[in-house]
Order: sequence, then structure tokens, then C-alpha cells
Amino acid sequence: MTFSVSVQNSAIRFPCQPNESVLDAVQRAGYEVPFSCRKGVCGTCKGCVVSGEVRAYGGDALSAADRAAGQVLYCNARPRSDLVIAPRSIGKTDPFARKTLTARVFRITQRAEDVVHLHLRFPAGVRVKFKAGQHLNVMLKNGERRDFSMANPPAESDGVQLHIRHVPGGAFTSYVFTELKRGDNLQVEIPFGDFILRDSDKPILFVAGSTGFAPIASIIEDALRKGIRRDMWLYWGARRKSGLYSELPRKWQAQHPRFRYIPVLSDEDEPGIRHGLVHQVVLADHPSLAGFQAYVCGVPVMTQAAQRDFVAAGLPSGEFFADAFVTRADLAAAGP
Repeated sequence: MTFSVSVQNSAIRFPCQPNESVLDAVQRAGYEVPFSCRKGVCGTCKGCVVSGEVRAYGGDALSAADRAAGQVLYCNARPRSDLVIAPRSIGKTDPFARKTLTARVFRITQRAEDVVHLHLRFPAGVRVKFKAGQHLNVMLKNGERRDFSMANPPAESDGVQLHIRHVPGGAFTSYVFTELKRGDNLQVEIPFGDFILRDSDKPILFVAGSTGFAPIASIIEDALRKGIRRDMWLYWGARRKSGLYSELPRKWQAQHPRFRYIPVLSDEDEPGIRHGLVHQVVLADHPSLAGFQAYVCGVPVMTQAAQRDFVAAGLPSGEFFADAFVTRADLAAAGP
């Protein structure tokens, strides 16, 4: 039996098999909704089932309030009847936007003990369109993929810059740190994701944890280049001072009076640097978030805590945007 899935307040309708996830059916039909890990860890594909019944499994990213409101993770939801869904956003896939190509390692720079800045160049004459905040897939020889956000703005479209943190036991990040060298090639598919700046006049809170700074750096650099006149705060959190591995935020602050940078450390005390969990420092400075937009990137536990606490502080749920960095260990813990 094939079920029918329709999108509330639209003419979009597509089939979905009983053992097929709603996310897979959306993509097979030629549409895109927000997603990232596909394993119920990050919460990016969260959306409502307005009517109908689904079989859902896993999904620690859903709170009790989410479930009570009829929200599911589309990557983990399979239909048991016809459905009406209400995703946060949906759009037609551009078949010409995504490219698979061979990128050459142009430069590898150690930024911290556990972070490298990897600069890849595309083949001569090739430029790739992407939006600030999006990510790419590195395609490994064994068929697996790894997601990394572009840290450079879209104006620099002849290559990409990635901030890669070494994950203990991680096969690919260990390879990057110990074997990858200038001139080597990597297969990449680009672009993916909807962690992009939305049009608004509201002031912006950017919150980054560790290498979650990468997509936020792309967004900020692009916004400043375009002359977008909105108040912006960047709260960048790390465990130790070495984790705040870029001087770009101080440069932006010196050059743009509407941009403020607040570094935060959780495990060290340093003069001139705030101490604590980064999202809690945001709330200490801004007890009411009713008039803001928030863009948060980091590990799932951080993005989920920020969403919960920011909404409780008055941030409209529709003004919270997150990109959760999910490791292979996270996916393994999520189960099959």
C-alpha cells in the first residue's frame, strides 16, 4: 500500500511507502525540507503531522512539548495512513544547484591542538553557487560521507574553507590530521542545508560552540560584505582559550559598530573572557529575547538547550535556527 502525503496550505502532494521515511519521500518527490543527520539526533527535520498517523522511532531531539504539539522527526517517521504535514519550510529542489566534483587540498593550517583550517580549491574555471551557512559532503572511498560547513562567504566560490575538529577515534578526522597533505584530492558534493540568514529587521544573536563558528563565520562575513544593517552579537564558546582559534570576530568588531563579539570559556578562567555555558551567557546579557532572531551552531546538546531556554525567554520559536554538528559517535549511539 502507498500512502499520500500532502503539505498543509499548499498544492504539494507526493506518495510515501509504509517503510519509507517522510524525509526520503519528500526528497524522492523533488522537494527539500530542513534536515541534517537523518538519525534523529540533531532535530533539524522536526515538523508537524497535522493529520494522519505515523510510526516514529528514536528522536531524543524531541521534547515532551514537541510530541504533545504533534511534531515528529521526518527522518524517523513512517506513515501508517495518509498524512497532512506542516514542515518549517519546503521548496522545490534545484537539480542544477548541486555539484559533485574533485577538490584539491590547497592549504592545511593548524588553528588549535584539535582544529585545522582546510582550504580546498575546485578545478580550474569551476565555481560553485552556495548560500552562506550551508555545508558540503566529503565522499569517502568506502561510500560513507562526512558533513562540513563552509566557513568562507559565497563570494569566494572557487573553493571552500572548512574548520575540522579532530574527533577521537574518528576515521576521517584522524586521516585529516595525520595523512592528508597539500595537493591531495577529496571528492565533495555541494551544497546542502538551510542554515542561512533570513530576511528581517530584527537584531541577530549568533551562538557558536567550538567549530560551530564555521557556518556562522560564513553568514557574518557575507552579511557584512552586503552591508546588511542589523545589530549583531556573536557569542563564541569553547572549553579553553585555544578553542577560540580565529581573530576574525575581533576584526569584525573593530570595523563594524553594529557588531559585538563576546567570547566565552566553560573550563578556563581568562581575563576579559566570560565564563560559563555560552547560551547561558547570552541569557545573562539578554533576559528577554522577544525581539531577536537566533542562529545557533554546535553539538546537539548545546543547540537543544539553547532552543529550550531561548524560547522560554521569549524568543519566537520561528525565529530560532540551528545547525547541530553530529559526529559518527552520535549516530552510532542513536542506533539503527
